[in-house]
Amino acid sequence: MKEQLLSTLENSRNYTLAVADAMPANLYNTHPSEGVWTFRELLHHIAYGIQWWEDNYIRGNKTEWNPPEPGNDKRQVLEYLHAAYDSLKTTLDKGKLAGDAIKGFHATIDHITHHRGQAVLHLRCQGITPPEYGY
Repeated sequence: MKEQLLSTLENSRNYTLAVADAMPANLYNTHPSEGVWTFRELLHHIAYGIQWWEDNYIRGNKTEWNPPEPGNDKRQVLEYLHAAYDSLKTTLDKGKLAGDAIKGFHATIDHITHHRGQAVLHLRCQGITPPEYGY
């Protein structure tokens, strides 16, 4: 079971980072319309969401939703995404996974997928073909 979860996480990581990398740095602060997060804010939300879901639903620590300010540039956002995925991988590697932790993992992946789809739309609005999804 753990190997399956780690494989799912690695696939999510690879595609999310490919999407994040596809947007040029000078377009990280663009958004498709008013009232919608910028690409930078969206990716920051994904990274924070990974950490928050990990704390609350995989580790079982109840924490408030209190995201820090998003990084100012592509490099900072990519570093934050890497750190969030690294932390979740470590938790999965070291943890005893059952019941609520597995449900929490799947909820985390679902949250990432939901917002990554929005990130793909951001790319398309800039005329950028998103990376091919891999299984």
